[in-house]
Amino acid sequence: MAAYTPMIQQYLTVKADYQDAFLFFRLGDFYEMFFDDAIKASQELEITLTSREGGSEERIPMCGVPYHAAANYIEQLISKGYKVAICEQMEDAKQTKGMVKREVVQLITPGTVMDGKGLTDKENNYIASITAFDDQTYGIAYNDISTGESRVTLLSNNFDDVLNELAVLSAKEVVLPSNFDGELQKKMRERDVLAISFEDNSSIDMNFSHLLENLNQAKLKQTVARLFNYLFRSQKRSLDHLQPVATYQIHQYMKMDYYSKRNLELTETIRSKGKKGSLLWLLDETMTAMGGRMLKQWIDRPLINQAKIEHRQTIVEVLLNQYFERQELREKLKEVYDLERLAGRVAFGNVNARDLVQLKRSLMQVPLVKQILQNMQDEQVNQIAEQLDPCEEVTDLLEQAIVENPPLSLKEGNMIRDGYHAQLDQYRDASRNGKTWIAQLEREERDKTGIKSLKVGYNRVFGYYIEVTRANLHLLEEGQYERKQTLTNAERFITPALKEKEALILQAEEKCGELEYELFTEIRETVKEQIPRLQALAKTVSELDVLQCFAQVSEDRRYVKPQFSTDRRVAVKDSRHPVVEKVLNAQEYVPNDCYMDSDREVLLITGPNMSGKSTYMRQIALTAILAQIGCYVPASEATLPIFDQVFTRIGAADDLISGQSTFMVEMLEAKNAITNATQNSLILFDEIGRGTSTYDGMALAQAMIEYIHMRIGAKTLFSTHYHELTVLDEGLSKLKNIHVSAIEHNGKVVFLHKIKEGPADKSYGIHVAQLAELPQELINRANEILTALEQTDVQPEPKRTKAVIEVEKHPEQQPAQLSFFDEPKETKKHETTSKEKRVLEKIKELDLLDVTPLQAINMLYELQKKLK
Repeated sequence: MAAYTPMIQQYLTVKADYQDAFLFFRLGDFYEMFFDDAIKASQELEITLTSREGGSEERIPMCGVPYHAAANYIEQLISKGYKVAICEQMEDAKQTKGMVKREVVQLITPGTVMDGKGLTDKENNYIASITAFDDQTYGIAYNDISTGESRVTLLSNNFDDVLNELAVLSAKEVVLPSNFDGELQKKMRERDVLAISFEDNSSIDMNFSHLLENLNQAKLKQTVARLFNYLFRSQKRSLDHLQPVATYQIHQYMKMDYYSKRNLELTETIRSKGKKGSLLWLLDETMTAMGGRMLKQWIDRPLINQAKIEHRQTIVEVLLNQYFERQELREKLKEVYDLERLAGRVAFGNVNARDLVQLKRSLMQVPLVKQILQNMQDEQVNQIAEQLDPCEEVTDLLEQAIVENPPLSLKEGNMIRDGYHAQLDQYRDASRNGKTWIAQLEREERDKTGIKSLKVGYNRVFGYYIEVTRANLHLLEEGQYERKQTLTNAERFITPALKEKEALILQAEEKCGELEYELFTEIRETVKEQIPRLQALAKTVSELDVLQCFAQVSEDRRYVKPQFSTDRRVAVKDSRHPVVEKVLNAQEYVPNDCYMDSDREVLLITGPNMSGKSTYMRQIALTAILAQIGCYVPASEATLPIFDQVFTRIGAADDLISGQSTFMVEMLEAKNAITNATQNSLILFDEIGRGTSTYDGMALAQAMIEYIHMRIGAKTLFSTHYHELTVLDEGLSKLKNIHVSAIEHNGKVVFLHKIKEGPADKSYGIHVAQLAELPQELINRANEILTALEQTDVQPEPKRTKAVIEVEKHPEQQPAQLSFFDEPKETKKHETTSKEKRVLEKIKELDLLDVTPLQAINMLYELQKKLK
């Protein structure tokens, strides 16, 4: 490193501690990057790559961005999953001999963004930490640094639960110990985690020990400590807004895995990955950003505690019934800014005067909101009103101290009100009077000299001056003014009186600016002391906002209050899919009933494609979720059990990253449901077995239905195109056939979208192809082939197998693995050739779970060639 210039050596020394980040190295008015950082940043930011001498033989790659425009470039890098270390000059270059001291003042990462476009108003920005323990359990903690919220839990030895939590949180960054398993890191990246960072220090520091007092397990403390050590090390500033860490357990909420949430499109759609078209989009009538964030949290984690659900329902009912008060409440909430993030900015030190005005205006709405709630005269609503703390001291301080429309910059002044501070008023008076005196001087000098173009001006280098054009110099008396500066077309002068006034004005303005900033800092620190109160207020306002949102949506969409059954009975009348109904808008949505009880555990749904089977299944699941977050539901009547878990296998998609085919994804999702569901779960299986041969698919579908029916007993909606499976109701007492009706009219299929009892009579597949406007010649040929197949191919109907019957008769002797099919009849043994034996050995050696579908096909082709 000795070959480099001192400045480049300083850069490399700092960079050594931030190898995984772009180092924004402050040089004057620019942040510069060198070496590989420069090459990569020039590509990612599309800025010019240059070079400079650095003391070595070769020129050093370099690029840079202006410091005043750096925020936009930083946001671009963060959005792509990069980290940026901000290295500032810690000394004034004009007053320093030799190299200016520089050091990193903040590390900005995807999980530690505090402001700007990197934060979405109605979404949290979570950073998580994971700690693996020797007993195969995992601790997971997460924090939103912009709001100060932190939570922690302990998960069992199933890493899928960890991945599921990261997906629920949409965690942007995960902090791990440096020795964390590489394969598990890879799985996290596949789940869209933008950045992985490392922190080996999991000891409890005095900076945050008070935040861990609620935790009673060493594992939980260690997990949180890892996360907080990373935050304090990277942010290098006050994090006084961090809230005490709350614990939670995933079994306290309805459990839904990543795939189920994706399939049901709870917070984003499958196709566009956007909010529009999701359940969140439908429900979001919140008036505040923090309410919007809480709504998403509630959708992600529906309750399973009936008392808590009914508490929410009661408040929704009151708000729903009091229309005028609710509308007034919505208007007041609209004026409330993001209290959580304002409090975070106060603690972080990047709050400005306009932010504090927003805080004041928000707090001024609280007494009005409180009065509206009290007017509703309901005990539970009054309890919410009592929790609303207006923080009058903060409101009064900000009203007295900050002007109504302050500038953005804290260095411009003019943000503190007149009358707030006596010394500041004196400086302002001196400055204002001095400028009045200067304006008066200009008028007097024009009258005295007769020069109408004479002016009194000011610049930062020369101060105040009297300027006279060359054409008018002859009008001045000799010695009248003292020459100060000569210009091409004018001369500038000074007088003793002007010089004296200049000193007074400039001193007053300088001291005024310094004092204003000092006063603003004091005000910010006073507000900072009230952060816990502001955060408690924000939580109450957020909950109130979500509950009024439920009331508003329920009224607008004609939803009803659901009841909860204790006998696991589902009775939903005129059920509708909430999102589809809204998208259809003026068109009529066809409602359907759903009834399930102890004699009706599995509904086998048949009917043609596009008839609405998947929609019907989804709407039942969404109705259950809406009920368990405390909202009303899209139906005319609804009675539901409280489901502990919801599993879905809907839709078809390859998992290209993992190299898994549609069918493999289908089987993995089915396995997840079958191995984890309980009697109190809801299972939705749509078209299981399509990815393989007809007989394989039908066999798997029947086996799954029988297994769920006999072993699990969960409420299950199972749609299929295998009409042969409809005979299962003859042997499975709790399975009932239903179908989506359709009729033929003039040779074309008409979908009625109505659920009816019994099996469908046909599939109408060719009719659907006709609707898609395939060539008529092709349609005609398909009809010919179908007719021939129906006449010649008699497929065996599924039947209740001996194994299933025995399980029912002797449940205490259930085998470890059910045999779902009759024993094959004995056939004449075939002598295996040596070639066939070698192929069989090769097949035994194959690890099919470790190859992609394409590789499997190639292997099969090679083996087939050997046999031929």
